[in-house]
Amino acid sequence: MTTTQTGSSASPLDEPGSERAGHIETRGIDLVPEDERGGRPRQLFAVWAAPNVSYLSFVVGAALILMGLTLPQALGVIAAGNLLWICTGVLAASGPVAGTSGSVISRAFYGVVGNKVVLVVTGWLIAAAYLALNWSAASVAGIGLAGRFGLPDNSAVDATVICLIAGGTLLIAIFGHATIVRLYTALSVLLTVVFVVVTGYVLAHTDWSYAPAEPLRGGALAVALATGFTLIASTPLSYSNSPDLARYLPRDSSSFAVAGWTALGAYLPSTLFTMVGALAATTLDMSEPEAALESILPGWFIPVFVIAVVVNTMTNNGMTAYSASLSIQSVGVRLARIPAVLIIGVLGTVMTLYAILVFDFLTSVQTMLQLVVVVTGPAMAVAVCDLLLRRNRYSGADLLEQRRGGPFWYRRGVHWAGFLAIVTGGLVSALWVNTSFWVGPIAAALGDVDLAIPSGMITAAAVYLAAARALGTVPRG
Repeated sequence: MTTTQTGSSASPLDEPGSERAGHIETRGIDLVPEDERGGRPRQLFAVWAAPNVSYLSFVVGAALILMGLTLPQALGVIAAGNLLWICTGVLAASGPVAGTSGSVISRAFYGVVGNKVVLVVTGWLIAAAYLALNWSAASVAGIGLAGRFGLPDNSAVDATVICLIAGGTLLIAIFGHATIVRLYTALSVLLTVVFVVVTGYVLAHTDWSYAPAEPLRGGALAVALATGFTLIASTPLSYSNSPDLARYLPRDSSSFAVAGWTALGAYLPSTLFTMVGALAATTLDMSEPEAALESILPGWFIPVFVIAVVVNTMTNNGMTAYSASLSIQSVGVRLARIPAVLIIGVLGTVMTLYAILVFDFLTSVQTMLQLVVVVTGPAMAVAVCDLLLRRNRYSGADLLEQRRGGPFWYRRGVHWAGFLAIVTGGLVSALWVNTSFWVGPIAAALGDVDLAIPSGMITAAAVYLAAARALGTVPRG
């Protein structure tokens, strides 16, 4: 990665020609000119902290205890699984260098045509599923709050709450990068204050001597540890959009600083509040986490907590919708960024309405998200390998060329090294995955141990490195 020092210290919000906070961003995947860039990598800390000061972290942390892990085992899995945020940070370093979105940079991995196929899965379907899952969780909390204020319990109120949460989220995505940077800086502080208060009440009720009634041993322990790691690591692996939030920084920004602030901003809150969820499960019945947490909070603070849960979801999904709209453009759909935001938002909203009002769909979404590491793990491995091979020397102008014979046209528009790597990695990962929907044959043969992430990522990386070298398609930086 490049290591030159950060350029201008001016904020991108103050550059005369750049997008400004509170104004709708007009740029899509096109190249960000040098005179419209500014800011410092440290701004990325708050951008990534806000969506990861998360209620869902409590839920995931509690799940580890419910699996039967001891408290030290759960805390160790949380710390280890969140280390995958390093990959998210490394990818972010390509944003300032290329000056365009991650969904365009990935043309280097898969080719102009091959990239479109990959983006349909990673940029559309998985993004819409994450929108629906997060909105579902926030909507349940919001609907409960509406009931506290005396609103009737019916489908019309439920649908209104869902649409309001979705609408607020899409506004964040529509206003875009500058607003996200400015808004998330403030929200990261406010959300942290609220969740630290919740943490205080959890610590007061924590059983530090907790031990499961029947401690796991041998194969059962291996299954729980591996499943827990997959559950924790699936979140950082899903954020291949990190270049999108860094592309407005000066091209000569330190790649190590961009990677470090991105990874640290996500790692710290994600690790801390997931650990708090594990601590809560030592005394509370976290099979119903919202009710359990509200049972230890003072009555006046519960609405504040619920609002924080909703706001956090909006920050998380705002980032997802923003990047998904760029992916739609990268696939070749001739839409401006704002209509693209609305399309992905409508899709996610419909899925959420069905999940909340019909109920059956939510189980399907959750099952699918258990399987996303089969795709996101190999995809992340390919991206990191390509960046390291090229030493993070991307040309945004070359990446935006889609003509036959262009720099990233490869063979018939497909970079077969990348395509073969992600497919092979995904197939191997599927053999090792262990979910309620599918148990891979290798996982089953080894006692249901889920090693989907390491097996898929290692395979994808090895195939990409070998194939790229054999084909001579990735010049070393």
